[in-house]
Amino acid sequence: MINIKQAIKNSLLNPVKHFKLRYLPLLMVYFAYGASGITGVAETFWVKEELKLSAAALVSLGVWLSIPWTIKMVFGQLVDSVPILGSQRRIYIYIGAGLIALGDILLIGLAGNYHWAEFSSKDNVYIISALLTVIGFVLQDVVADTMSTEVVDRNQPQERVEEELAYVQILGRLAISLAGVLVAGLSGWLAQIFSYETMFKIGLIIPLISITGVSIVKLDVAKPSPINCKILCGGLAFAVFVVLMGYGQYQHWGNKIVAFIFKYSQEIVFLVSFAVITYMLSLVLKDVDEKIRKFIIKTAIVIFVYRAMPSVGPGLQWWEIDVLHFDKAFFGTLSQIGAILSILGMWLFSDFIAKKPAHYTLLWLTIVTTILFLPIIGLYYNIPQSLGLSPKTVALIDTAVESPFAQLSMIPLLTLIAIYAPQGNKATWFALMASLMNLALTAGGLLTKYLNEIFPVSRKVVEHGKVIVPMDYSNLGILMIIVTVLNITVPVVTIYYLMIRKRR
Repeated sequence: MINIKQAIKNSLLNPVKHFKLRYLPLLMVYFAYGASGITGVAETFWVKEELKLSAAALVSLGVWLSIPWTIKMVFGQLVDSVPILGSQRRIYIYIGAGLIALGDILLIGLAGNYHWAEFSSKDNVYIISALLTVIGFVLQDVVADTMSTEVVDRNQPQERVEEELAYVQILGRLAISLAGVLVAGLSGWLAQIFSYETMFKIGLIIPLISITGVSIVKLDVAKPSPINCKILCGGLAFAVFVVLMGYGQYQHWGNKIVAFIFKYSQEIVFLVSFAVITYMLSLVLKDVDEKIRKFIIKTAIVIFVYRAMPSVGPGLQWWEIDVLHFDKAFFGTLSQIGAILSILGMWLFSDFIAKKPAHYTLLWLTIVTTILFLPIIGLYYNIPQSLGLSPKTVALIDTAVESPFAQLSMIPLLTLIAIYAPQGNKATWFALMASLMNLALTAGGLLTKYLNEIFPVSRKVVEHGKVIVPMDYSNLGILMIIVTVLNITVPVVTIYYLMIRKRR
């Protein structure tokens, strides 16, 4: 009993003990990212009410919006090698904040029906807004990730260095979760009170937070490293390629071959992205010890597969709104509970996670989160209702149990990246590994899109008083079951064959 109490005490106090003032800039950037959810509920309802995009189209848009996260190596090279006005860190945070603010201003224009925001259709302006916001967050994230490898003193025993790097990552996740706690309930409660325009105006607070962090603390940054043209030029060429493929997908082509190619532009971009990122990683890893290189590759594959699993898509929230009658305030309550328990779970498990291999953490997270999704499937088939439980009660309990595990999967990955970050190319290394892991999310988005095309779900869409798309959630049950089966079987089999079987 004494050992258990001591372990809990260590888990709660160690993150606080490891905090240092020089961590503040990167933690405030992470905090801003976590606080960005303050407009999340309002945006969900606004998209459902104002846009005509289907569930599959929204998932497809999500795939395109994940692409900037997969070309982080371009931003990483810029941060490593290209000072702007003599700054390698602060100026990039400012630029990112400006892009985020611009994206939010476009949403304000759309919600307020301002003429200056009507330069294209609502759907197109929303897409531009989302893209600007994503690029802004990607740029800020690259800088914060880079700083997370620079703030730890390397002039100490390697074991101590690795422990400090792990706790920097833990503090970063805690900053995101703490921000989520502060805005989660507000996102729904405020959306119930204020207009969409006012909610998006409130969102302008987010870029101010990250700017404040880097403005009040002096940053100690390494000298610029030489530009790696293979990575920077190749990354820029790849970015141009992605933009052209994205543009081509939404054009009407007379040539059947060209039309066929652009029909699968997302898949082509994914394959090219995978090839480009793995090649660039091979350039960075070529001087790493072979044993360490094999370990990094195996661990990266396991984490990639874990993150590449599909989700149900927006149809689940639409069903909860239309059928279960969850309103904005209740979504805010769910978010608040989830955010609070997420940060408590991370805090409680931090000491445990910091000392365990990545595959061990991902294995039990896979099993636990799968089990905890079953009650939501049960709601669709009226199982809890037949036992006298209301849908809101089930959702509250399920959120309370599942939330502590929400952020834990990222800590092993970020710690692994930080430990092996090469001197002089930390931003590039971190960006490449993060790009690979974000590419896994793109793969998950593609799988989600395919499943939503095979098992379509739709909310009612009305235009000029006429129903142009009827409400249909008949496929949602089988969609959730298939997603659940894939999410447990594929990661568990991968972890067993790569990390467990050979050890035995």
